[in-house]
Amino acid sequence: MRVGLSLLTLVPRISGGSETYARELVRALGRVGRHEYRVFLPSITDDVDGLPAEIVREYRASTSLAGRIAAMSEASLAGGRIRRRFAGLDALHFPLTAMIPRVSAPPAATTVLDLQHELLPEFFSHAERAYRRAVYGWSVRRSRLVLTISRHAAEAIVERLGVPEERVRPIHLGIDHETFRLDEGVPRERFLLYPAREWPHKNHARLFDAFGELRRRHAELELVLTSYAGPAPEGVRTPGFVSREELVGLYRRAAALVFPSLYEGFGQPPLEAMACGCPVACSNVASLPEVVGDAARLFDPRSVEEIVEAVGDVLADPTPWQERGIRRAAAFTWDETARRHDEAYAELAA
Repeated sequence: MRVGLSLLTLVPRISGGSETYARELVRALGRVGRHEYRVFLPSITDDVDGLPAEIVREYRASTSLAGRIAAMSEASLAGGRIRRRFAGLDALHFPLTAMIPRVSAPPAATTVLDLQHELLPEFFSHAERAYRRAVYGWSVRRSRLVLTISRHAAEAIVERLGVPEERVRPIHLGIDHETFRLDEGVPRERFLLYPAREWPHKNHARLFDAFGELRRRHAELELVLTSYAGPAPEGVRTPGFVSREELVGLYRRAAALVFPSLYEGFGQPPLEAMACGCPVACSNVASLPEVVGDAARLFDPRSVEEIVEAVGDVLADPTPWQERGIRRAAAFTWDETARRHDEAYAELAA
């Protein structure tokens, strides 16, 4: 069976968790997949590895927001030359939420990663909400199957987009256990870690309030924010974007991961931290309780007091959280994610 994966809307270092998902899925299918695959890439991304790929220059890829919107609009309205690339496929997958270009054949699946614009509309402009609703709407209507990354997201897709439950397939993401793993020779240091960009739902303002109280109780404590470029109070380090290797080093040295996000379709950083033996204090909203189970100290992310209490508990007694976290993270692998996708591809072509 011949399966295509369209990654035309991938923008390196901007797409966030969706980029990790796309890249790791391709690598895992290269290891354990049982079909014949072809990956379709934009001209700005030529380093996706694991499967045969081709650059689709008919898609006018861009790294700017305006350029990306223009490219998606053009491809969705007049994508005939791109669609010809899909000839001969038995199934087609759009992992990055948008079916661009729109297709009627071959049978297609689209992964809808989350519905944050529906559940937290206050974080989006009217124009962005309207655009997302249009793109998500045609994507799910034209898809034979809708894939997603958590049961929480699946329930939202059924409720908010009106997709019949029998067409939705929740498939958990994995983590790279060769990279994210414990190193018992590395000592823990007195800093909290939060890897998140300065998007509103990442809830940095409440974290800063909580950190101020934690610093009054633990004067030596610091907070490290990766991928963050906004203002920060005293005691907060902002190294910006870090490599995967640097992030692993931070997970291995941090006293704890604090993850106060208001919304996640899945939420990989808590699992990555757990795999590295880092105790986790985590938000109790959206998909996060489903992902972390009983291996993280949960808190209400809208309560500064609960964030302070949860982090304090983890700092006071980290060992049980470390042990539970390592066991929990071990259950999430990219190979299993790929196998579940293969099952969906077989359904499409049946």
